Amino acid sequence: MSLFPKIFLRPEVENHLKEGFMNKEIVTFLGKQKVERKFETLLSHLSHPPSFTTVRVNTHLTTVQHVKNLLLDELQKQFNGLSVPILQHPDVQDVLLIPVIGPRKNIQKQQCEAIVGAQCGNAVLRGAHVYAPGIVSASKFMKAGDTVSVYSDINGECKKGAKEFDGCKIFLGNGISELSRNELFSGLPKLKGIGIRMTEPVYLSPSFDSMLPNYLFLQNLPSAVVAHVLNPQPGEKVLDLCAAPGGKTTHIATLMRDQGEVIALDKISSKIEKIKQNALLLGLNSIRAFCFDGTKALKHEMVEDSEGKPPFLAESFDRILLDAPCSGLGQRPNMACTWTLKEVTSYQPLQRKLFSVAVQLLKPGGVLVYSTCTITLAENEEQVAWALKTFSCLQLEPQEPQIGGEGMMGAGLSFEQLKQLQRFDPSVVPLQATDIHSLRETRIEDMIWQANKDCIGFFIAKFVKSKST
Repeated sequence: MSLFPKIFLRPEVENHLKEGFMNKEIVTFLGKQKVERKFETLLSHLSHPPSFTTVRVNTHLTTVQHVKNLLLDELQKQFNGLSVPILQHPDVQDVLLIPVIGPRKNIQKQQCEAIVGAQCGNAVLRGAHVYAPGIVSASKFMKAGDTVSVYSDINGECKKGAKEFDGCKIFLGNGISELSRNELFSGLPKLKGIGIRMTEPVYLSPSFDSMLPNYLFLQNLPSAVVAHVLNPQPGEKVLDLCAAPGGKTTHIATLMRDQGEVIALDKISSKIEKIKQNALLLGLNSIRAFCFDGTKALKHEMVEDSEGKPPFLAESFDRILLDAPCSGLGQRPNMACTWTLKEVTSYQPLQRKLFSVAVQLLKPGGVLVYSTCTITLAENEEQVAWALKTFSCLQLEPQEPQIGGEGMMGAGLSFEQLKQLQRFDPSVVPLQATDIHSLRETRIEDMIWQANKDCIGFFIAKFVKSKST
């Protein structure tokens, strides 16, 4: 099943990615044809949404079972009485899994059309309504209350305010317009709020707009695994070096039972405000968020730090999470990435700067977890190989839980080292359509297996710093 074309990439970017996947080590092991098929399958998967929506329960304020019961009621209202199962993940027990129904192929397309940008389209495929700023064009006769077919302009070719568009567009489903064309493009101050309320999306996923905001956090499964791998303990001092928007930060604080200190850094002030808002919403008091460049977080003067603000003295933290800025090529759905090769390859040096700072800030015996939401060898396994060669004080550690696959060959790591990594690779399972009837006939164990595999592309490595450096 392949409803959408594979992710659109600039030719030089696709070739760069392919070179990483077609490295001599992996081609020798698997064979050229198998690796080529795997690469093409991966590109196809990236343009489709994962087969499950995952939410993390805020166990600081409530129980997983309580949220599960509330969600069942909410979903029945959203889906007009359709009963969709909600599963608690057996290995990541604060995570709930909701199957995505689709793609649904019998939706009747309407004469009235609206075109949205690629990012807006990606959000719609994961259950969001269409917000007014995301609408690029609309049929000249569109009025509030009309049933509208929504399309994504994946190549960014549609002109703002156009009355029709015959370029490359992908059908996302139907919805009810909340605004007329005149209201959308009148030239008045930028509109906010929902522009089209999706009623027949191609992929039926729950909308979490203002749903149980104190009790749950919408988070991809691998992102929720990261904090468990870090395994923070109550009373520790933990650093989230690149923290926005705060999903992993708040998860760390929750696992610590809000006892201890969680320091969150990010360079952008608006993102720091978002972290603070999330902490307040989730009832967490142990988080301190600072607008600060993580590459400058190490204080070189051996004096006491001022009121616990960055920069920090060396060996200040028990555990550090470096969820590094990356090319983000594992995000799903992503129908188009227009980045240049220079942009895609710009992250490796930055990641190494941040990693070097993290190693120095970590106490002997401390744990450092490195993660990305990308699929490139250069930003993942190559970084691990570089770190082990550069920092003799670091050792790779097994991860718990281990639900992703092992690392990818090509960076010179041993088989034993690759087994200690987690690479979430959505190409390992075929794309498949899901309907309510097939769900009822599927075993829970099989659904969990599908959720573990058919998720975003992601990477996790766990290191421990030796006590004698």
